[in-house]
Amino acid sequence: MSLTAAELQTYLNALVRGELKLSTMIWGPPGVGKSSVVAQVAAANRLGFVDVRLSQLAPTDLRGLPVPESDGQGGGVSRWYPPEFLPRDGRGILFLDEVNMAPPTMQGMAQQLILDRRVGSYELPDGWFVWAAGNRKEDRASVFDMPAPLANRFLHLTVRPDFDSWRAYALGRGLHEHVVAFLTFRPELLHRLDPQQPAWPSPRAWEMASRLHRAGLDAAPAIGEAAGAEFSAFVRLYEQLPDLGIVLEGRGGGLRLPDEPSVRYAAVVGLAARAQTADEAYHAFTWLADSAGPEWLQLYVATLVSKFQAIGQLADLADLVGRDDRLATLVQTTLTLTEGA
Repeated sequence: MSLTAAELQTYLNALVRGELKLSTMIWGPPGVGKSSVVAQVAAANRLGFVDVRLSQLAPTDLRGLPVPESDGQGGGVSRWYPPEFLPRDGRGILFLDEVNMAPPTMQGMAQQLILDRRVGSYELPDGWFVWAAGNRKEDRASVFDMPAPLANRFLHLTVRPDFDSWRAYALGRGLHEHVVAFLTFRPELLHRLDPQQPAWPSPRAWEMASRLHRAGLDAAPAIGEAAGAEFSAFVRLYEQLPDLGIVLEGRGGGLRLPDEPSVRYAAVVGLAARAQTADEAYHAFTWLADSAGPEWLQLYVATLVSKFQAIGQLADLADLVGRDDRLATLVQTTLTLTEGA
């Protein structure tokens, strides 16, 4: 079952709400956001979250260490003392990441935890879900085959890169507007695996690039030289932008939207990213309505809706819908497309 990151989040939330404690395996290329989505689901449902990287553990790290206990009569038994990172109580998600990068002996140890919810003398509390994630062979990852008995006990979900899902995440997380605008212009660079290079574009890499860029550093060490060069050239286009602050204040009547498409992308996404209130968002919309065609208005509204939904400003979104019939129609179109995706 192939899902976008947003669809994966919806599916996992449904498992939690339904208390369906079915072991679930999430497949996908490196950097696509598998672990981030699981962490978001845990936070949204107020669940504990334990992230275990199986590829970094030895079997005794998961099963625990045998400790002899004397019976006081010259005999005794060995008891397995489980590791401290395994949960003892409460409710949460035990997330076994990089499960198929672990060697077969480690996968065999994990199999007992996944299938029987216990390993050694440890038993997973009833309130915990067991989910796992791994990369596919076609992603050139160093993975081992998953044993058939283990694979057959999982639900299998595949997450794929999707720009709309990433945009909503990026706007909610406050990633730099230059990064959001650039990938709106070049969405094919959201994820481009290059096993010949140590750095290449992925959702995870772009989040790192945003932090570097905000600090005034080159983004290439995160996303690679080729994507980094394109991004730097795009950022230089921002020097050609009109004063977006004046537009958001409603005083942009004397300004003109540039004709160059890449600069238009920067301006339209920049306005949506910077708008903090319904008033600012409406001022930007009316300015664009006088300066650009319907495709640019749709881009602006789609970006704005993603942002307001991600940061929980639904009241501002409702306010906007009541101000202008054109705006209401575009918002409704965006929401319909999002729900139908």
